[in-house]
Amino acid sequence: MKKLTLFFAFLFVSIGLFAQTTWTADPYHSKLGFTVTHLGIADVPGHFNTYDVSIVSSKEDFSDAVIELTVQTNSIDTRVEPRDNHLKSADFFDAEKHPTMTFKSTSIEKSGQDTYTLKGDLTLLGVTKPVTMTMKHRGTTQNPNADGAPVAGIQITGEIKRSDFGLGSKFPAPMISDGVQIKADGEFGHKK
Repeated sequence: MKKLTLFFAFLFVSIGLFAQTTWTADPYHSKLGFTVTHLGIADVPGHFNTYDVSIVSSKEDFSDAVIELTVQTNSIDTRVEPRDNHLKSADFFDAEKHPTMTFKSTSIEKSGQDTYTLKGDLTLLGVTKPVTMTMKHRGTTQNPNADGAPVAGIQITGEIKRSDFGLGSKFPAPMISDGVQIKADGEFGHKK
């Protein structure tokens, strides 16, 4: 009887340790940003206001993380309304025809302390291409404003090329850089 009790206790602990957990971004403490270079001399930042992102992981260090992101392209925000309206047009994101862009990770590999190479498929303007990003697990702590619930900090950085997706093809690289720098910072909590 004692052995059976120990077996079930071990099984329960093992399931708890290796159970997949879904983490979702806290929109008040997260940001999906980008930067392009204008005329080769000035960096112009922007971000998206509306997106859903989740991380599924069974490990505390997120070394097996699977990330899914859906962005509402109409939510682009560069703090300049005429520019935002142009970016939403068919010249760039064509938000009416392509209301979302998505990313789904395909692999993750440790590259340093709390740092990973994250690969996935990005779909933008109906074109799907593989992209490689850097993911950093900035730590996990307890949120005192959420009854001590665990919260994890994740940062993703990297570069994508506009030309891979036909984004803004009327505007050559000397005017707007082909490379778009991505910087996403998020606080993620357990999905209830």
